[in-house]
Amino acid sequence: MSDEPNAREPVGEDPRIDTLEERLRAAREREDLRNKPVAGTETDENYRAGNRVLADLIGGIVGGAFIGWVIDHFAGTTPWGLLVMLFLGIIVAFRNIIRMSNRRSD
Repeated sequence: MSDEPNAREPVGEDPRIDTLEERLRAAREREDLRNKPVAGTETDENYRAGNRVLADLIGGIVGGAFIGWVIDHFAGTTPWGLLVMLFLGIIVAFRNIIRMSNRRSD
């Protein structure tokens, strides 16, 4: 008689496979925890809208002031080019903000 198992008898599972399955399960859990979004880090629509308003205001004021300064520098119309372009930059900034607020309410 031989010590080899009969082909009809079920072969027991290899303990290495069980260990591998446990390691894979633990790795999946760690990966799920790592990819889980953290509360408070998501950028919502209101935050983006606020940043857009701020950028429009700063851009309008700085852009108008710069263009006005350039006009004053080359045309010699100090301070009128700066004042007029600054005023126009503020108007454009507020117009953009009003447009954005009307579009959001639809």
